[in-house]
Amino acid sequence: VQLQASGGGLVQPGGSLRLSCAADGKIFSTNAMGWYRQAPGKQRELVAFISTSGRSTNYADSLKGRFTISRDNAKNTVYLQMHNLKPEDTAVYYCNSFPSQKWNWGQGTLVTVSS
Repeated sequence: VQLQASGGGLVQPGGSLRLSCAADGKIFSTNAMGWYRQAPGKQRELVAFISTSGRSTNYADSLKGRFTISRDNAKNTVYLQMHNLKPEDTAVYYCNSFPSQKWNWGQGTLVTVSS
């Protein structure tokens, strides 16, 4: 499975972005998916995950209320809607299967929050 994340960019504090991650494999819909991020000089961390159906989601405690994960299995795509972005959200964002990351990470998409 190849993963292609997109939608990142430069945004001011308090702004919003919507990230997308498309998978080219047919097994996408049979896997729970997660969004992960890696800030400069830090380890990659889990941001949020979503069940195969999309009915169950969970978030890192510090992000609850600001981020929303969703998926469209017909499009093999998982999304991350981010609001009220903060400078500490600056990172490269990736998607992968959850809980184990089965596939190559791909390039990710860079989110920079700065004034």
